[in-house]
Amino acid sequence: MKHPFSKYHGAGNDFILIDNRKNNIQPDNGIFAQLCNRHFGIGADGIMILKSSEKFDFEMVYFNADGEEGTMCGNGGRCITFFAKDLGIINNKTRFRAIDGEHEAEIKSAKGNEAIVSLKLSDVNKIEKFEDYYLIDTGSPHYVQFVEEIDKVNILEEGKRLQWDEKFQPNGVNVNFVEIKGENLEVRTFERGVENLTLSCGTGVTASAIAAHLIMAGSKESFNIKTYGGDLKVRFNRNGEVFTDIWLEGPAMKVFEGKIEI
Repeated sequence: MKHPFSKYHGAGNDFILIDNRKNNIQPDNGIFAQLCNRHFGIGADGIMILKSSEKFDFEMVYFNADGEEGTMCGNGGRCITFFAKDLGIINNKTRFRAIDGEHEAEIKSAKGNEAIVSLKLSDVNKIEKFEDYYLIDTGSPHYVQFVEEIDKVNILEEGKRLQWDEKFQPNGVNVNFVEIKGENLEVRTFERGVENLTLSCGTGVTASAIAAHLIMAGSKESFNIKTYGGDLKVRFNRNGEVFTDIWLEGPAMKVFEGKIEI
């Protein structure tokens, strides 16, 4: 049976989106991995299923490119918000449920297949500081290391090495390298589940912004962040050791739609 799908990306972080409000698709790790394969499928960093919800506008279920259900995806949350608008489920504001609980999102502007979408992430209180890196959970676990010349870092090689380091097992970790450039940040992310460098990572840039706030002695609570795939913004409030009112903002774009045999 052929099922309709849509392809979106958020600052180059690309996703397959499927409307499953009728529950006619059952999760299948092998099939989902094949759909995400860039040679034998549609190709994407992940796949998202939009489901009906009694308490919220919809529910987001996210699967990594390896077909396994993943943790929260920030750029994915922004893209599925735009998808929900395209489906006529929402107007410009929404409350939806993801694996880590409730999220709010707002479409700040939209024209054709492009939008600027702002997503509220869960409060952050899981922060560990080590000698040369931070571990921060922003809905997904992130390793954050600051470097001086980010373009000289072999992100793929170092990302693979750190992702499979025994201290981060059994679940692994997403790996972020960050360079502070004046008042802004430049971030590169190696994502677990994708097992590769991605053009951007929403929860990764959020973790990077929080780590930058800490390393800069709490002088900034908003950051403009450059990734390979585009520019993102992160803002938050700090209440003691807890970071609240965290918003991730940036572009989302519908690339194409089609039907595929599942």
